Amino acid sequence: MTSISCVDATVLYGGTTVLDHVTIGVEQGSRTGVIGPNGVGKSTLLRVLAGELTPETGQVVRRPASAGVLFVPQGREVRAGETAVRYIARRAGVTAVREELETATAALTDGQRGADDLYAEAFDRWLAFGAADFDDRVGPLMTELGIVDPEQPADRLSGGQLGRLALASVLLAQPEILLLDEPTNDLDTDGLHRLETYVTGSPAGIVLVSHDRAFLAATVDRVVELDEFTRTAQEYHGGWDSYVAERAARRAAAVRAQEDYAGEHRKLTETARTKREWARQGEQKALNPRRQPDGDKFRKAAGIAGAQNTGSAATTAQRKLSRLEDSAPPVVREPWRLRLSIAEAPAAGRVALELRDAVISRGAVRLGPLTLTVLGGERIRFTGPNGIGKTTLLNALLGRLDLDEGTRIAAPALVVGEIDQTRGLFTGGRSATDIVCAATALTPTDARTLLAKFRLGGDTALRPADRLTEGERTRAGLAVLQARAVNCVVLDEPTNHLDIEAVEQVEAALAEFGGTVLLVTHDRSLARGIRVDRTVDVAALSHRLYS
Repeated sequence: MTSISCVDATVLYGGTTVLDHVTIGVEQGSRTGVIGPNGVGKSTLLRVLAGELTPETGQVVRRPASAGVLFVPQGREVRAGETAVRYIARRAGVTAVREELETATAALTDGQRGADDLYAEAFDRWLAFGAADFDDRVGPLMTELGIVDPEQPADRLSGGQLGRLALASVLLAQPEILLLDEPTNDLDTDGLHRLETYVTGSPAGIVLVSHDRAFLAATVDRVVELDEFTRTAQEYHGGWDSYVAERAARRAAAVRAQEDYAGEHRKLTETARTKREWARQGEQKALNPRRQPDGDKFRKAAGIAGAQNTGSAATTAQRKLSRLEDSAPPVVREPWRLRLSIAEAPAAGRVALELRDAVISRGAVRLGPLTLTVLGGERIRFTGPNGIGKTTLLNALLGRLDLDEGTRIAAPALVVGEIDQTRGLFTGGRSATDIVCAATALTPTDARTLLAKFRLGGDTALRPADRLTEGERTRAGLAVLQARAVNCVVLDEPTNHLDIEAVEQVEAALAEFGGTVLLVTHDRSLARGIRVDRTVDVAALSHRLYS
């Protein structure tokens, strides 16, 4: 059976330990979810398994050595001049095995030594990755996913459309070991269903990093949690629900062990201290002439012996204390948690936003005429498949997209806080600190203090926004949201690139917020956890949707 094992791997970045002696094995047919806070090394572990990153210690073993391993990263970067179909081929690993086969064929034609073996291996991988019939399979799937032009430039597509291309690359991939980094980002309900069906039915061994609790519950049979303090890996068998229960039980047991240890430590410390003090006082009394007025040497000797016995008891207690400390249980440390709150500005009025007889167009999307009224304090979720126009409708409501026809009305007192799908605020060469200052009017010192609370401290706060990870950009956006008093929150796929604990904090903050909420999300757990007053299904507007 094909397998890949990461054995005792340690990875350092700039002297900082990211992974510490981590061991994980993957076999064909297994389903492993890797979880942990942002920045703990989940993507790094996938890169180590993929062979893209060599650990300082330990090794990665493939059995057989020619096993086909594909790593699909979470980023949606498009290369210059890349079309939709070429984007899919690259991410599915087909482009790489094609190029490998072409190079091996040229070497074989030239009669190079060992070229026959290289060609055989390259040909096997070409077959294993499904390159032989890729062109036959990609067209129908693109049609199913609504990608009408395979040759359209990929850099002109929306986030949702790129999500569908990324999904297509996974559905078409045929490796023996598949490594997926946040595969659910930007997927709609149909895409999530397709991905779940593929993951649960694929013969490949699959390791996936995901924040989507519903997806993890539906797909994995094992969970590997990376610890932010020790940088080690803890393995849990039995799927997501079993992990949640076992982790809670382990933590409760660890807390009890720590409490028992602390109680026994206090008891022995006090016993040793008390016995030492009694011994000291007993010896002083025995040697004090005023305590022995008749000069009875036997009484004096008895007093000294009693003091020595008490001292021996103190020594015994100290030895027990030393043995206890040698077997002390691990310290139960509280993990870092995002503490998000949304400051509320005074209500904007009875009507916050309104579109009247509006016609809206962006690219192939054209909506309208439609009328939509958003009341002050109303909570609306916009649903529909990717590319249907959810973000386009939000942009029109917010005044960022000019209407072809109709009228937009916004309350004069409306103050909007936003997490957009592309995290567009944090782009370019300015630092995160400078962007926060500009968006909130905070001083640089206060901005850095705020960012540190969102785990963006030190040099990270001064790094150009273009060099921030997706998770860092998302947390920076949440920092801006917290720093400004608003009466309308707009969230477009807010959980992309957030860890599970941070997603839960977003849920809690929205539960406390009393202003208007406009939400786009395909995160099923988040959707269940947030109260909404109304759902607007953009796909249901099809009788007013034309192209």
